[in-house]
Amino acid sequence: MARIKVPRKSTAIDMTAMCDVAFLLLTFFILTAKPRTDDPVPIDVPRSSIQIPVPDENFATVTVGSNKAFFGIEGTDLRKATLEQVGAIYKQTFTPEELKKFSSVESFGVPIANMHQFLALSSEQKKTFAQPGIPRDSVTNELFNWIREARKATAALHNVQMRVAIKGDSKEDYPVIKDVIGILQKQKLNKFSLITSVSGGGPAPKSK
Repeated sequence: MARIKVPRKSTAIDMTAMCDVAFLLLTFFILTAKPRTDDPVPIDVPRSSIQIPVPDENFATVTVGSNKAFFGIEGTDLRKATLEQVGAIYKQTFTPEELKKFSSVESFGVPIANMHQFLALSSEQKKTFAQPGIPRDSVTNELFNWIREARKATAALHNVQMRVAIKGDSKEDYPVIKDVIGILQKQKLNKFSLITSVSGGGPAPKSK
């Protein structure tokens, strides 16, 4: 009796589900990725062999470069609250539109009296605007108050302690860094981080 031959069919794999998963993962990473922002001034951070990831919230950075001090806060709600609190100290009132604009500012270096002018600039104008730096003298105490009010806002809104880091140019004059460290010590903030560059990677804070 002749053997019945079963016709062979090529194996077919439905890749629809795999494509859907890959597309969803790609969309997730694009939406959650945080773009790297440019510093207000060129910063060549020193090297370090210790790598600790920079947190995405409850974190503030004092950037020092060209003998100027800049300040940045992570978190839109913290930025709004801090601006309102610092404005109240110097009798500066900000509109809801100005608060909204400030909530998207990664880092700034202007006196509080010039903040209205700074916030009126477009995103492109802010990139080319020559920021004079935040005054750090003991007369106006502006940098001191920015750091203090940011810490108070973090404790009030998130019930945690704000972490503070210093990001300084490797060729920056020591007196400027000393001024910033002195301001932190006046607030009894003796533990802070130094943002350095790790070989083969991006900036990472080193605890101090």
